[in-house]
Amino acid sequence: MKAVISNYRGSHNTQVNNQMIVLPEGVSTREDAAKIEGKKAIWTTSSGKTIEGIVTKPHGNKGAVRVRFDQGGLPGQALGTSLEIK
Repeated sequence: MKAVISNYRGSHNTQVNNQMIVLPEGVSTREDAAKIEGKKAIWTTSSGKTIEGIVTKPHGNKGAVRVRFDQGGLPGQALGTSLEIK
């Protein structure tokens, strides 16, 4: 399943660098987003390097999910790009 990286998870004053908000294709409700909880999310760079994360829980009521990556997280260039959820 394809998905688009929307933003880092954060609030007005802080930003969590190893967690991203992701919008999966074909998912439009919180219930649908809960079904993909626990799956792997794989982002590939243009040079071929892959970074893996795990879908942790839904975010909001319109189908967005939180993805937790390893300690380093994703670079800022990843915003707006696509990733694969398996």
